[in-house]
Amino acid sequence: MVPEIQAADDRLRAWARRFVSPEVLSGYMLISPALFLMVVLLGYPFCLAVYISLTDKVLGSSGNFIGIHNFFKLIGDPYFRQTVQNSLIYTISSVSLKLCLGMALALLLSQEFRYRNLVRGLILLPWVVPTSLSVLTWLWMFDSLFSVINYMLLSLGIISRKIPWLGDPFWAMVSVIIVNTWRGLPFFALSILAGLMTIPKELYEAAETDGARGLGKFWYITLPLLQPVIGVVVLFSTIWTFSDFQIVYILTHGGPINATQVFATMAYDVAMVAGRIGEGAAISLFLFPILLVVVFFMLRYLRQV
Repeated sequence: MVPEIQAADDRLRAWARRFVSPEVLSGYMLISPALFLMVVLLGYPFCLAVYISLTDKVLGSSGNFIGIHNFFKLIGDPYFRQTVQNSLIYTISSVSLKLCLGMALALLLSQEFRYRNLVRGLILLPWVVPTSLSVLTWLWMFDSLFSVINYMLLSLGIISRKIPWLGDPFWAMVSVIIVNTWRGLPFFALSILAGLMTIPKELYEAAETDGARGLGKFWYITLPLLQPVIGVVVLFSTIWTFSDFQIVYILTHGGPINATQVFATMAYDVAMVAGRIGEGAAISLFLFPILLVVVFFMLRYLRQV
């Protein structure tokens, strides 16, 4: 019996040494700042938002626990359903355009030409300029009376009358998609360009020897080898676009007639303007399962490529 107790004691000591050895303790100390920031800056606000979404809290009162009533109320609200539709259109259209244009721009920037490095640096400007400042410029460009875009299109004979960029539901959505695409394009272009630089030139030389031409080399060499980069870029851009607030709020405030209302702007209006904090938190958390599904499938896709 004594040897068995001694063996169990040795196993317990060995198990304990795994967690209190100097190397392990050093590891705990190194990750503790990051862990602290995650708990304080991410974990606590998220848990607090979940709790508030389950209450009927309004400004000036603590609110009562009502379970998932706020979520059922949102599902039955046609105003919220249109917001979901707007968010999907806004995100899918913007990310698709950024991917196509970013790929084309990256292929152009990968070619040899004069002042190539300068052009690569200038491409970053839309991403470097503060969002609110650049969107205010776009607000002036879309102005119903002084729109420089309308002036150029009329001068070129492309249109016969001014386009109500921010006054018409369809054109308002087009406007916010254009601005989001313009702002996010450098991230796509430079990320894909970095991926292009890692593709060995020997692969293209071997393909040319076998008779492959431009489109064939792009389809069978460039695109497959860029899939991990494209997957990561699309994943991040989808999350950022779904939660975008500044572009839509500054340009349209969600209008006209709720045509450009997205999750972030509606949550702000309901929580901070109308004062229904609990309902606003529920709107924000509606985004979470959607993003979780997107992240799951994108990470699963990245593991397969």
